[in-house]
Amino acid sequence: MSDGALPPVHLIRVLEGLATNPMLPPDFVRRLLAHRKGHGSLAGRPDLSDGMIAEIIALDEHWFTHSLALNRGLPHAFRMTLAGHPDPGIRAALVVGADGGARRELFERLLGDPDPQVREHLAGNDRVPEDLRARLAADPEPGVRATLAQSWTQAPETVRRLLLTDPEDTVRAAACATYYRHLPHPVPPADLLTALLADPVTRAGAVRHCTLDAGTARRLAEDPDQHVREEVAGHPGLPPPLRDVLAEDPCPQVRLRVFARRDTPEPARAAIHARLLSEVPPRDWLTAPTDLDDDALEQQLMSEMARMQLRTLRLPWVTADPLPHVDSPYACFRASAAGSDRLPAPVVARLLDDEDSGVRTTMALHARDRIDPATAERIDRTYRPEKKTRWRPADDFPLPADVLRRLATDPDPRMRQLAPRDPALPVELVRSLAADSDPTVRHAIVAHPRLPVGELVRLLTDPSEQVAAAAAAHPGLPTEHMDRILTCAGL
Repeated sequence: MSDGALPPVHLIRVLEGLATNPMLPPDFVRRLLAHRKGHGSLAGRPDLSDGMIAEIIALDEHWFTHSLALNRGLPHAFRMTLAGHPDPGIRAALVVGADGGARRELFERLLGDPDPQVREHLAGNDRVPEDLRARLAADPEPGVRATLAQSWTQAPETVRRLLLTDPEDTVRAAACATYYRHLPHPVPPADLLTALLADPVTRAGAVRHCTLDAGTARRLAEDPDQHVREEVAGHPGLPPPLRDVLAEDPCPQVRLRVFARRDTPEPARAAIHARLLSEVPPRDWLTAPTDLDDDALEQQLMSEMARMQLRTLRLPWVTADPLPHVDSPYACFRASAAGSDRLPAPVVARLLDDEDSGVRTTMALHARDRIDPATAERIDRTYRPEKKTRWRPADDFPLPADVLRRLATDPDPRMRQLAPRDPALPVELVRSLAADSDPTVRHAIVAHPRLPVGELVRLLTDPSEQVAAAAAAHPGLPTEHMDRILTCAGL
């Protein structure tokens, strides 16, 4: 950035990037302390001196101090100082930052915090010593006890019993649920099962742990709570007549559980599959004008969720006996079969070429020794995840340098993003990618070790704020250009 160069278009974001630059000199860090926007990145630096930390605390600006409290490298003495801060949000942030390791003294101090949100964060933090965490089972705030029940799945039995028999519905529901925040899921004591099954708020969570007799199965299959019916639909002891009744349940999640059963007859499975797909709402159902009432909208939401669950469904019983299912009409069955490590080579080859992206990717992950560069490239090129994710197959199957260099000029920008993974990428290709028309490609190349300084400086003024911020964070950015950015911001 010469003296005559224009300032970055996204100056605030460039300052944020600069705040994370590991080579930022200490005196420049101090200059950034005067910046009042986007300063969270600065407070999160691992190399802050005690003087800088004290300065940040003295400024007492909420988000600045909050970001400091989240800093996992914050020295103990400063954590104890912030434990007395009047803002409960900052004290709660201390608990989150303590994931990086904190002394018992801090947890003891916060255990008696007057604000429930602070104690809720303690209840959900596995770093809290067990004897201190156990005290939260008797916390006066139900939300704290419910968080403990959801998060501490392997708590001592005395603690689990307290939570399972708590007088508050929300706590019992969290303690005996169908979903928990951590694995493995807890198993309730056998002597409490009868009471848990009788309690409407714990019934759904208790179903999977009980033995179904005919009367209990019938009663649960008729329960008005769809979550109870969903759980009983997946219970291995469900009598076939009731399974067939639940195959026609109005709730798509209940029918999906019947679809996934080993003992479901194939005609019934096919009928459920067809119905689930026929009920999928149009793509614009959330944004298009509609005169549907709340019940109809809820049904559409459940149908869309069922479609997603169907796509990502993986069946252990299919994986255990894969060969009968490698040609299944259902992609989730083929993907479950592809999860086996014992498939013969011709089947592996077929599943690596499956029409469904999930099947191809699953098979690749379970046949690593059979993935050559061409297959790895094809699997990544055709990868179509059901959910938004940063992972891509090339993360697990690195492509060789010659392939990465060819991809630098690929028509698909998603594939060009892979080229910077070659640390020895020729400079002419680095320059070309730095000038790419797609901002995601420019963002991918900006951290490359062979990026010429001139290109790096030019990217500080990139029209994409993500690219400009990444350029400022590059450890190779010369100090004179760091100084220029700070001067442009009046710092």
